[in-house]
Amino acid sequence: MISKKIIMMGVIATGLLLSGCVGKKKYAALQTQHQDLAELYQKGQMELTESRARVKSLEDQLEQERKNNASLKEALARLQGSLDNSINQNTQGNANISKLVDEINASNKYIQHLVNTKNKSDSLNMVLTNNLTRSLSREEMRDVDVQVLKGVVYISLSDNMLYKSGSYEISDRAGETLGKIAKIIMDYRDYEVLIEGNTDTDPISKQNIRNNWDLSALRASSVVQALQNQYGVDPKRLTAGGRGEYNPIAENNTAEGKARNRRTQIIITPKLDQFMELIDKAPESSTDTPAEAGATGNRNMGW
Repeated sequence: MISKKIIMMGVIATGLLLSGCVGKKKYAALQTQHQDLAELYQKGQMELTESRARVKSLEDQLEQERKNNASLKEALARLQGSLDNSINQNTQGNANISKLVDEINASNKYIQHLVNTKNKSDSLNMVLTNNLTRSLSREEMRDVDVQVLKGVVYISLSDNMLYKSGSYEISDRAGETLGKIAKIIMDYRDYEVLIEGNTDTDPISKQNIRNNWDLSALRASSVVQALQNQYGVDPKRLTAGGRGEYNPIAENNTAEGKARNRRTQIIITPKLDQFMELIDKAPESSTDTPAEAGATGNRNMGW
């Protein structure tokens, strides 16, 4: 009897030990699952923060465009007020008043034409910017700054990402980023592209490079040639320019400020002749040619 009790107690003890082992394994698995979920949550929070920052940037750009449109509407209201004053002051000369009405109507159409053209250009630039920022990775966005100012797209690239140290040669890690920018440039074939090199105030001491003017121009030229030779961008659309140390965006008395000033900007704008064509295409009035209507509108607005 005693031996049977001993055996029975041993079996029970073994069962308890085995159940304890299973509990530890489940606990370890739950710990691992919890850690994975915590990392996934943290990653989601980072992506949410970045998305909010991008939304804020787009909202700021939209607010700026609203302000610009408000200014144009104010100009239109002043012109309409001028018409009202002219009608109130002129009780005679119906023929002159009729002509004045025609001129002002033509001017109003021309102003609306310019507003619509500007809105179209701004919309295209906004789409261009969104396409570019969506294509860049989180790491690339640390070295790339994209802005739209007065209808022009500015893509600023840090020299640490773009060039080999102390050189104007394009680095290997810059190739993928330049490829994405080149694709945007190729998609917008009617836009001109200016590559602009900038440096800090530290003097350069390299053979065959006389000063920061040379360095900034050589770096811009390297980007232009990479866009042409490696990514097939039409060289007729490209311009390389160097501004040396004379276009800073920060003070040069700190390492951070110098790093910001050492940059290359890719500036994307509609072609100048297209702007001139848009300006020349003023709506016709019943009495004047498009050019005359535009000139009359300019005089009435004080341009």
